[in-house]
Amino acid sequence: MATMKDVAKAAGVSTATVSATLSGACFVSPELQARVATAIDALGYQRNSVASGLKLGRTSLIGLVVSDVTNPFFTELVQSVQDLARSRGYSVLLGISDHSVEREAELLRLMRSHQAEGTILCPAGAVEDYSSLRLNFGRMKVVAVDNASPELPFDTIALENDKAAKLAVQHILSFGHRRLAIMSGPAHQFVSQRRLDGFLAALKEKNLKADPAFIRRGDFRIEDAHRSCAELIARPKRPTAIFVANNLMLIGVMRALAEARLSVPGQVSVASIDDFPWSSAFHPALTVVRQPIALMATAALDCLLRRMEGDESAPTRQTFEPELIVRHSCAKPGAER
Repeated sequence: MATMKDVAKAAGVSTATVSATLSGACFVSPELQARVATAIDALGYQRNSVASGLKLGRTSLIGLVVSDVTNPFFTELVQSVQDLARSRGYSVLLGISDHSVEREAELLRLMRSHQAEGTILCPAGAVEDYSSLRLNFGRMKVVAVDNASPELPFDTIALENDKAAKLAVQHILSFGHRRLAIMSGPAHQFVSQRRLDGFLAALKEKNLKADPAFIRRGDFRIEDAHRSCAELIARPKRPTAIFVANNLMLIGVMRALAEARLSVPGQVSVASIDDFPWSSAFHPALTVVRQPIALMATAALDCLLRRMEGDESAPTRQTFEPELIVRHSCAKPGAER
């Protein structure tokens, strides 16, 4: 593998000139820059950005930690962040926490050890898991996305989750449903609580009370939601509609309904938060609330780069508007009859 010394020898310049050409740290004449570039191409030299960063105090690396890359929300977020970062001259180190705060801490330490200047974190834990005493980021900047409570000690980017839930539930209630269930996420997560709050607020607006037996936990996972939904619809008096708080749980719910041979929306209406490619491929096509993922990714990266450039102002809180996408999975109760 070619070294900087090899490039310098081939270009007929000093290693300091090669380093200055690559880093832009000081002026190098166009003629010498051209000679260095020609030597790099001829030798196939690849710069070690981490080693260079150690010398310059900066690298071109950004970390991104998500809880579940199989979730279409995070898949799209990763793609958006990666594309944006590349366009701005950064590479992205991806870590997957599998919903574990302990694994998140390991990944953040890994990002620091690779000299990442900043990391976009999609937290899996509760607010108290991210106190300054528990996680020491050092010089590395952190921006939180998705499960991002405004009480976190760093910048946050989030959907207006209570509003998203209200949009879906209000749509369901507009058909006359009164026995409405929710498939909710983990109790300790801010995003889960806000979506549950929106569900309860929409019911209250119609002077309805939630049946405690109809408030279920699917923990944002397919299998957990499948099992919980199967138990729910086996009750003697099952709900006529189900609001599902994310896309993976929606898959589990739809599978449980299909196995029970309950038609959607004829016997059970369904609406969910998160649009994804399969939503319109289901039969019937599913009514969902869409998150502006590309806009959230842009905001997160812009915020992170601003911090990396020295902005020391107080943490910012950015929220984004949800959008109701009406398809065909909701109808009047007993529509099949």
